Amino acid sequence: MNSIAPPTPWYFQPTTILIAGCIVAIINFGIRSTFGLFTLPFSEAFHWPRETYSFALALQNLVWGVATPVAGMLADRFGSARVLMAGAAIYALGVLGMNYSTTGAMLDLTAGIMVGIGIALSSFSIVMAALGRLVPPEKRSWAFGIATASGSMGQALFIWPVGQTISVYGWNTGLTALAIAALFIIPLAAPLLIQNTSKSVQAQGETALPMLQAITQAFSHPSYLLLVAGFFVCGFQLAFITVHFPPYLAEHGIPKEITWIAMLSIGLFNVVGSYVSGMIGRREDKRLPLAAIYFLRAAVYTVFILVPISTTSTLLFAAAIGFLWLSTIPLTMGLVTVMFGTRYMATLYGFVFLSHQIGSFLGVELAGIMHDKYGSYDPVWWMSVGLGLFAGLINLPIRERRAMAFATP
Repeated sequence: MNSIAPPTPWYFQPTTILIAGCIVAIINFGIRSTFGLFTLPFSEAFHWPRETYSFALALQNLVWGVATPVAGMLADRFGSARVLMAGAAIYALGVLGMNYSTTGAMLDLTAGIMVGIGIALSSFSIVMAALGRLVPPEKRSWAFGIATASGSMGQALFIWPVGQTISVYGWNTGLTALAIAALFIIPLAAPLLIQNTSKSVQAQGETALPMLQAITQAFSHPSYLLLVAGFFVCGFQLAFITVHFPPYLAEHGIPKEITWIAMLSIGLFNVVGSYVSGMIGRREDKRLPLAAIYFLRAAVYTVFILVPISTTSTLLFAAAIGFLWLSTIPLTMGLVTVMFGTRYMATLYGFVFLSHQIGSFLGVELAGIMHDKYGSYDPVWWMSVGLGLFAGLINLPIRERRAMAFATP
């Protein structure tokens, strides 16, 4: 007698997992996208120089980057759900702890180290690695685009209410609300428990390698090194805007309501940009559109800093840079899977992302130091332009094919 396998419960269906994963990305990205709104409140409340808060967030970006490959290894070994749940708890404790950080050292511990670890363990890169194993190769870039667009929607959904909460109830209440929001990631990660196996299933057409050997082979691959170097620039540019764009606009007389709209617009336009990037990534050629994004960012930055700062120029810049904001991610992650497959996707993308976060650390920290020393963000704006041109150029020679060590004979 043939036995009939029981149907898969609805909460383990691919559609449910995709929706839950997208909401996790919304919460994770939405919370961290609001930290720039706390720059002035923290500095004014404790009479700190701009660099004190900047360093804590720069440290956050660096810790987030260092922890991401570790989070990827844990997800590849034990499944994404457990990593997401642990990350959500640490994330919430770190954000809540910012309320009690009355010294720079305490802020470095909470906003820097704890929040950085929490973001890494509950980030959308862990979600995307899980999705990458659920969908066929021809739809992976599309799935990455959907997950990235969801994270962008988090910025659009969180910026305005958090800004209003800070204005009406104070920054302490705003942080408490964000800590509670982080805890919602825990139940949303439950559908991914279906992937909590000690060993991932080997995908068709991929060679099973030990993890250490896979990492060694990846770092001996020239195209992987170019991808790593280019993503450094993405982190530098985005982190600088996330943390220092609100105070930059305030110094140029832009009302805070316009600043909120600008930050919200970045998130909204990035929803479109990330989805379009994911659709473009379905094609075999991913390096050319990736290089084009970096060139376009350099052009947008140049125009913005050369024209007078106004409400119109601010909103146009937000729309343009929003379209290009995270559109690098579906293409970058797509290139990682093309070169190395899905078995260690979270781990190998984690090292690419570490480069991104080293760039983020420098973008946030250098901006704070430059502002305190020269009273201006202009040097960092021009650095972003030059780095954008550099990233565009080094992505052009990338070879889009499976590395020999990761392909079946």
